[in-house]
Amino acid sequence: MGYTVGQVAAFAGVTVRTLHHYDRTGLLSPGDRSRAGYRRYDDADLARLQQILFYRELGFALDEIAEILADPQANALEHLKARQRRLAEEIARLQRLAEVAERAVEVQRTGVSLTPEERFEVFGEIVFDLSYATEAHLKWQDSEGHRQATARAAAHTKEDWRRLMGEAAAWRAELLAAFDDGEPADGERAMDVAEAHRLHVTRWFAPCPPDMHRRIAADFATDPRAFALVVPPSQQRPGLAAYLHEAVHANASRRGGVQPSPARPSARTQRITREEDR
Repeated sequence: MGYTVGQVAAFAGVTVRTLHHYDRTGLLSPGDRSRAGYRRYDDADLARLQQILFYRELGFALDEIAEILADPQANALEHLKARQRRLAEEIARLQRLAEVAERAVEVQRTGVSLTPEERFEVFGEIVFDLSYATEAHLKWQDSEGHRQATARAAAHTKEDWRRLMGEAAAWRAELLAAFDDGEPADGERAMDVAEAHRLHVTRWFAPCPPDMHRRIAADFATDPRAFALVVPPSQQRPGLAAYLHEAVHANASRRGGVQPSPARPSARTQRITREEDR
Protein backbone atom coordinates (compact mmCIF):
# COMPACT_ATOMS: atom_id res chain seq x y z
CA MET A 1 0.00 0.00 0.00
CA GLY A 2 2.65 2.54 0.99
CA TYR A 3 2.36 6.14 2.09
CA THR A 4 1.49 9.24 0.10
CA VAL A 5 3.86 12.18 -0.15
CA GLY A 6 1.57 14.18 2.09
CA GLN A 7 1.58 11.49 4.78
CA VAL A 8 5.35 11.20 4.70
CA ALA A 9 5.75 14.96 4.90
CA ALA A 10 3.56 14.96 8.02
CA PHE A 11 5.46 12.03 9.56
CA ALA A 12 8.88 13.57 8.98
CA GLY A 13 8.10 17.23 9.61
CA VAL A 14 9.24 18.32 6.15
CA THR A 15 7.39 19.94 3.29
CA VAL A 16 5.99 18.17 0.24
CA ARG A 17 8.19 20.44 -1.86
CA THR A 18 11.27 19.08 -0.04
CA LEU A 19 10.28 15.50 -0.82
CA HIS A 20 9.70 16.41 -4.47
CA HIS A 21 13.19 17.96 -4.55
CA TYR A 22 14.75 14.83 -3.04
CA ASP A 23 12.99 12.78 -5.71
CA ARG A 24 14.17 15.03 -8.58
CA THR A 25 17.79 14.88 -7.40
CA GLY A 26 17.69 11.12 -6.85
CA LEU A 27 18.39 11.45 -3.14
CA LEU A 28 15.10 9.81 -2.22
CA SER A 29 12.95 8.36 -4.97
CA PRO A 30 9.88 6.48 -3.74
CA GLY A 31 9.87 2.78 -4.48
CA ASP A 32 6.39 2.75 -6.00
CA ARG A 33 3.72 4.80 -7.77
CA SER A 34 -0.03 4.55 -7.64
CA ARG A 35 -2.02 3.78 -10.81
CA ALA A 36 -2.61 7.50 -11.09
CA GLY A 37 1.13 8.17 -10.95
CA TYR A 38 1.31 9.45 -7.40
CA ARG A 39 4.40 8.73 -5.31
CA ARG A 40 4.08 5.90 -2.79
CA TYR A 41 6.74 5.50 -0.07
CA ASP A 42 7.43 2.16 1.59
CA ASP A 43 9.21 1.39 4.89
CA ALA A 44 12.62 1.27 3.22
CA ASP A 45 12.03 4.76 1.81
CA LEU A 46 11.11 6.03 5.27
CA ALA A 47 14.28 4.51 6.73
CA ARG A 48 16.36 6.26 4.06
CA LEU A 49 14.55 9.54 4.73
CA GLN A 50 15.37 9.19 8.41
CA GLN A 51 19.06 8.89 7.52
CA ILE A 52 18.86 11.92 5.23
CA LEU A 53 17.27 14.03 7.94
CA PHE A 54 19.85 12.87 10.49
CA TYR A 55 22.76 13.94 8.31
CA ARG A 56 21.02 17.15 7.32
CA GLU A 57 20.53 18.04 11.00
CA LEU A 58 24.28 17.67 11.44
CA GLY A 59 24.80 20.20 8.67
CA PHE A 60 25.84 17.93 5.82
CA ALA A 61 25.14 19.26 2.34
CA LEU A 62 22.75 17.20 0.21
CA ASP A 63 25.50 16.11 -2.17
CA GLU A 64 27.54 14.87 0.81
CA ILE A 65 24.54 12.94 2.08
CA ALA A 66 24.05 11.40 -1.37
CA GLU A 67 27.70 10.33 -1.40
CA ILE A 68 27.41 8.68 2.02
CA LEU A 69 24.21 6.85 1.15
CA ALA A 70 25.33 5.83 -2.35
CA ASP A 71 27.88 3.33 -1.08
CA PRO A 72 26.67 0.95 1.66
CA GLN A 73 30.34 0.16 2.37
CA ALA A 74 31.29 3.82 2.83
CA ASN A 75 32.81 4.64 6.19
CA ALA A 76 30.12 6.90 7.62
CA LEU A 77 32.16 7.20 10.83
CA GLU A 78 34.89 9.14 9.04
CA HIS A 79 32.29 11.53 7.64
CA LEU A 80 30.85 12.02 11.11
CA LYS A 81 34.27 12.66 12.63
CA ALA A 82 35.03 15.26 9.99
CA ARG A 83 31.69 16.91 10.62
CA GLN A 84 32.35 16.85 14.36
CA ARG A 85 35.61 18.74 13.82
CA ARG A 86 33.87 21.35 11.67
CA LEU A 87 31.11 21.74 14.26
CA ALA A 88 33.71 22.21 17.01
CA GLU A 89 35.39 24.93 14.94
CA GLU A 90 32.03 26.61 14.34
CA ILE A 91 31.19 26.43 18.05
CA ALA A 92 34.52 28.10 18.86
CA ARG A 93 33.84 30.82 16.28
CA LEU A 94 30.36 31.45 17.65
CA GLN A 95 31.76 31.53 21.19
CA ARG A 96 34.19 34.26 20.12
CA LEU A 97 31.32 36.20 18.58
CA ALA A 98 29.30 35.74 21.77
CA GLU A 99 32.19 37.15 23.81
CA VAL A 100 32.41 40.16 21.50
CA ALA A 101 28.66 40.69 21.86
CA GLU A 102 28.92 40.30 25.63
CA ARG A 103 31.61 42.97 25.79
CA ALA A 104 29.46 45.26 23.68
CA VAL A 105 26.47 44.75 25.96
CA GLU A 106 28.69 45.19 29.01
CA VAL A 107 29.83 48.57 27.72
CA GLN A 108 26.21 49.60 27.32
CA ARG A 109 25.31 48.42 30.83
CA THR A 110 28.35 49.76 32.66
CA GLY A 111 29.15 52.81 30.57
CA VAL A 112 32.83 51.83 30.48
CA SER A 113 33.82 52.53 26.89
CA LEU A 114 37.35 51.11 26.93
CA THR A 115 38.97 48.39 24.86
CA PRO A 116 39.53 45.03 26.58
CA GLU A 117 43.26 45.85 26.86
CA GLU A 118 42.53 49.25 28.40
CA ARG A 119 40.00 47.73 30.78
CA PHE A 120 42.59 45.24 32.06
CA GLU A 121 45.19 47.99 32.39
CA VAL A 122 42.84 50.28 34.34
CA PHE A 123 40.69 47.86 36.34
CA GLY A 124 43.09 44.99 36.98
CA GLU A 125 41.29 42.37 39.09
CA ILE A 126 38.06 44.37 39.32
CA VAL A 127 35.62 42.71 36.91
CA PHE A 128 32.21 43.99 35.87
CA ASP A 129 29.95 40.94 36.01
CA LEU A 130 27.55 41.29 33.07
CA SER A 131 24.72 39.45 34.79
CA TYR A 132 24.97 41.71 37.83
CA ALA A 133 25.27 44.84 35.67
CA THR A 134 22.15 43.82 33.76
CA GLU A 135 20.19 43.05 36.93
CA ALA A 136 21.31 46.32 38.50
CA HIS A 137 20.23 48.20 35.40
CA LEU A 138 16.78 46.63 35.53
CA LYS A 139 16.54 47.24 39.28
CA TRP A 140 17.54 50.89 39.17
CA GLN A 141 16.55 51.95 35.65
CA ASP A 142 13.79 54.24 36.93
CA SER A 143 16.13 55.95 39.36
CA GLU A 144 17.43 59.39 38.44
CA GLY A 145 20.61 58.58 40.35
CA HIS A 146 21.19 55.47 38.25
CA ARG A 147 20.64 57.38 35.01
CA GLN A 148 23.05 60.09 36.13
CA ALA A 149 25.65 57.55 37.23
CA THR A 150 25.44 55.71 33.90
CA ALA A 151 25.78 58.94 31.93
CA ARG A 152 28.76 60.11 33.97
CA ALA A 153 30.45 56.71 33.69
CA ALA A 154 30.04 56.80 29.92
CA ALA A 155 31.66 60.25 29.83
CA HIS A 156 34.75 59.23 31.83
CA THR A 157 37.98 59.15 29.88
CA LYS A 158 40.67 56.52 30.31
CA GLU A 159 42.54 58.97 32.54
CA ASP A 160 39.40 59.54 34.61
CA TRP A 161 39.05 55.81 35.15
CA ARG A 162 42.72 55.52 36.08
CA ARG A 163 42.35 58.24 38.72
CA LEU A 164 39.06 56.76 39.93
CA MET A 165 40.55 53.29 40.34
CA GLY A 166 43.63 54.69 42.07
CA GLU A 167 41.38 56.43 44.56
CA ALA A 168 39.34 53.23 44.99
CA ALA A 169 42.52 51.21 45.65
CA ALA A 170 43.62 53.65 48.36
CA TRP A 171 40.17 53.46 49.95
CA ARG A 172 40.23 49.67 49.78
CA ALA A 173 43.58 49.62 51.60
CA GLU A 174 42.02 51.70 54.40
CA LEU A 175 39.05 49.32 54.62
CA LEU A 176 41.27 46.25 54.82
CA ALA A 177 43.53 47.89 57.40
CA ALA A 178 40.59 48.80 59.63
CA PHE A 179 39.17 45.29 59.34
CA ASP A 180 42.50 43.55 59.91
CA ASP A 181 43.26 45.79 62.90
CA GLY A 182 40.02 44.67 64.52
CA GLU A 183 38.37 48.09 64.45
CA PRO A 184 34.66 47.82 65.31
CA ALA A 185 32.35 48.32 62.31
CA ASP A 186 30.47 51.06 64.17
CA GLY A 187 33.64 52.80 65.37
CA GLU A 188 34.97 56.14 64.08
CA ARG A 189 37.64 54.63 61.86
CA ALA A 190 35.31 52.21 60.07
CA MET A 191 32.60 54.85 59.70
CA ASP A 192 35.16 57.25 58.22
CA VAL A 193 36.07 54.56 55.68
CA ALA A 194 32.37 54.14 54.84
CA GLU A 195 31.99 57.90 54.47
CA ALA A 196 34.98 58.02 52.13
CA HIS A 197 33.25 55.46 49.91
CA ARG A 198 30.02 57.46 49.91
CA LEU A 199 31.92 60.60 48.86
CA HIS A 200 33.77 58.60 46.21
CA VAL A 201 30.46 57.51 44.66
CA THR A 202 29.20 61.10 44.76
CA ARG A 203 32.40 62.48 43.24
CA TRP A 204 32.58 60.06 40.33
CA PHE A 205 29.03 58.92 39.62
CA ALA A 206 25.98 60.50 41.27
CA PRO A 207 24.89 62.11 44.54
CA CYS A 208 24.82 59.40 47.20
CA PRO A 209 22.90 60.47 50.31
CA PRO A 210 23.23 58.20 53.36
CA ASP A 211 20.02 56.29 52.69
CA MET A 212 21.11 55.54 49.12
CA HIS A 213 24.46 54.39 50.46
CA ARG A 214 22.66 51.94 52.74
CA ARG A 215 20.87 50.41 49.72
CA ILE A 216 24.17 50.07 47.85
CA ALA A 217 25.74 48.39 50.89
CA ALA A 218 22.83 45.94 51.04
CA ASP A 219 23.99 44.55 47.69
CA PHE A 220 27.57 44.27 49.00
CA ALA A 221 26.33 42.10 51.87
CA THR A 222 24.03 39.84 49.83
CA ASP A 223 25.55 39.62 46.34
CA PRO A 224 29.21 38.55 45.88
CA ARG A 225 29.17 40.07 42.38
CA ALA A 226 28.44 43.52 43.81
CA PHE A 227 31.07 43.25 46.54
CA ALA A 228 33.66 42.14 43.95
CA LEU A 229 33.28 45.57 42.33
CA VAL A 230 34.87 47.20 45.38
CA VAL A 231 37.06 44.38 46.73
CA PRO A 232 38.39 41.76 44.28
CA PRO A 233 38.12 38.14 45.46
CA SER A 234 41.89 37.85 46.02
CA GLN A 235 41.71 40.59 48.70
CA GLN A 236 38.49 39.55 50.40
CA ARG A 237 38.28 38.18 53.94
CA PRO A 238 35.50 36.19 55.57
CA GLY A 239 33.07 38.65 57.08
CA LEU A 240 34.47 41.68 55.23
CA ALA A 241 31.32 42.33 53.18
CA ALA A 242 29.16 42.22 56.32
CA TYR A 243 31.68 44.49 58.08
CA LEU A 244 31.44 47.13 55.34
CA HIS A 245 27.65 46.81 55.32
CA GLU A 246 27.53 47.45 59.07
CA ALA A 247 29.97 50.36 58.82
CA VAL A 248 27.87 52.01 56.10
CA HIS A 249 24.74 51.70 58.22
CA ALA A 250 26.50 53.13 61.25
CA ASN A 251 27.83 56.03 59.18
CA ALA A 252 24.41 56.63 57.64
CA SER A 253 22.96 56.91 61.13
CA ARG A 254 25.73 59.29 62.13
CA ARG A 255 25.47 61.45 59.00
CA GLY A 256 21.81 61.42 58.12
CA GLY A 257 19.88 60.47 61.20
CA VAL A 258 18.95 57.14 59.61
CA GLN A 259 18.16 54.34 62.04
CA PRO A 260 20.91 51.70 62.21
CA SER A 261 20.36 48.50 60.29
CA PRO A 262 18.23 45.93 62.13
CA ALA A 263 20.51 43.26 60.73
CA ARG A 264 22.28 41.10 63.28
CA PRO A 265 25.90 42.26 63.85
CA SER A 266 28.54 40.19 62.17
CA ALA A 267 30.25 37.42 64.13
CA ARG A 268 33.47 39.42 64.00
CA THR A 269 31.82 42.51 65.47
CA GLN A 270 30.23 40.44 68.23
CA ARG A 271 33.58 38.90 69.08
CA ILE A 272 35.27 42.30 69.27
CA THR A 273 32.46 43.58 71.48
CA ARG A 274 32.79 40.64 73.85
CA GLU A 275 36.53 41.19 74.10
CA GLU A 276 36.03 44.90 74.85
CA ASP A 277 33.54 44.06 77.63
CA ARG A 278 36.05 41.89 79.45
